[in-house]
Amino acid sequence: MEIRKCRTGILLFMVVYFFIAVFNTIPPKTSRVIPKPKQQTLPFLTSQESITPLFNTKHFMVSAFMDQRRKAHDIRIIGIFKRNSIRPLHCFFYCGQFFNKTTSASVLQHLAHFKYPYGPADVLCRMPENCSATHVTLLTQPSPVNVSDHIWLPIRNKKNPYEEKLNFTVCISTLYGDYNNVLQFAQTLEVYKLLGVNRVVIYNTSCGPELDRLLKSYSEEGFVEIVQWPIKKYLNPSSGWKVRVHKGDLQYFGQVVTLNECVYRSMERSRYVVLSDIDEIPMPYQHNNLNSLMASLHRKHRKVAVFILESHVFPKIYFDPSERFRLPQWSNVSGINILEHIYREDPDRKKFLHFKMIVQPKRVEQTSVHDVLRKFGGSLRVPWKLCRFIHIHVPRRTSLKLEELKVDKRLWDFQEKLIPNVDKALQRAGLLTES
Repeated sequence: MEIRKCRTGILLFMVVYFFIAVFNTIPPKTSRVIPKPKQQTLPFLTSQESITPLFNTKHFMVSAFMDQRRKAHDIRIIGIFKRNSIRPLHCFFYCGQFFNKTTSASVLQHLAHFKYPYGPADVLCRMPENCSATHVTLLTQPSPVNVSDHIWLPIRNKKNPYEEKLNFTVCISTLYGDYNNVLQFAQTLEVYKLLGVNRVVIYNTSCGPELDRLLKSYSEEGFVEIVQWPIKKYLNPSSGWKVRVHKGDLQYFGQVVTLNECVYRSMERSRYVVLSDIDEIPMPYQHNNLNSLMASLHRKHRKVAVFILESHVFPKIYFDPSERFRLPQWSNVSGINILEHIYREDPDRKKFLHFKMIVQPKRVEQTSVHDVLRKFGGSLRVPWKLCRFIHIHVPRRTSLKLEELKVDKRLWDFQEKLIPNVDKALQRAGLLTES
């Protein structure tokens, strides 16, 4: 009897032990809800806009980026500065859990200010030792009187090994004046896709209601990144670049500032950046797309940072006489149909040539509209027969007659995929209606 009880006890123990062992070796279900870490409440105000007034100055901060390419500096703050009001500044850091001492700042004004009172500027900062800074702001004195008086910028461009690297980003400077060229915008973005562009960054001051719908649609898709640019809230921007003709505080709605901001925004996530306007398309003529073009150029010119392309005007006053792309479904869509413009001006090479650029952002320090001002590497002027910008624009060489223009139907090579893709984009935004 005693032996039987002992055996029963041993058997019961073995059964319990077996179930415990099996339960502990079963992997957890992947669908199990993992609690999210609590979001840290910061002890200061962070900027909620792309333009931030700098306390107790006439200047503005735009963005802060990690940038250790120059010795003795770790952080670069892109700003808009009153050029005749520069005074010593100090960088103040938040190091994740604590505030650190300030460090002196170096202010580098850009040469591309076009003689306007305000211009782009870089503020370079050195991070204190033992500080892994997450946010930064600028002070006019070595120590803050009240932290709550200041608005802080998050520090971007910290290397993220898990972030997907893009090949091509297009930077489009400011949209303004209720711009509503919907059809050309959609066509251009769809051509970008066919050429291998991964993302388009657009700085939007104002645009028309239909274009706003299209922008939001592309943003939801993930192809377009919209940066709201409320420059008119703070300054009186000019509508051009000639200070005597186009009056204002800042050149062309802050065009140079936005181009620089976009270069730094793309520095850690994109191999190449195209600097252009919305009515321009970088078009390879001997390659199927930008990826194969740049791979070819890179093999021969590994130390080049800036690839300079001629911009050729296709006058928007002349149309393809066949009208084969005057499609009925686009008749009620506002804007220019780029497929109808096949006549190209040959630039007058005895005068100023208009250029735009494809750059390697990690090799660019300061850029202007048509050239890079500071860079780590060389420049290459790409032969125009290899690649050039298609620029649908008002005539530049107004003396040329239609018969003196060149016929260029390169855009037509994309029409088979382009037309249905544009239709889908317009439908998605609710902009394609029956004619």
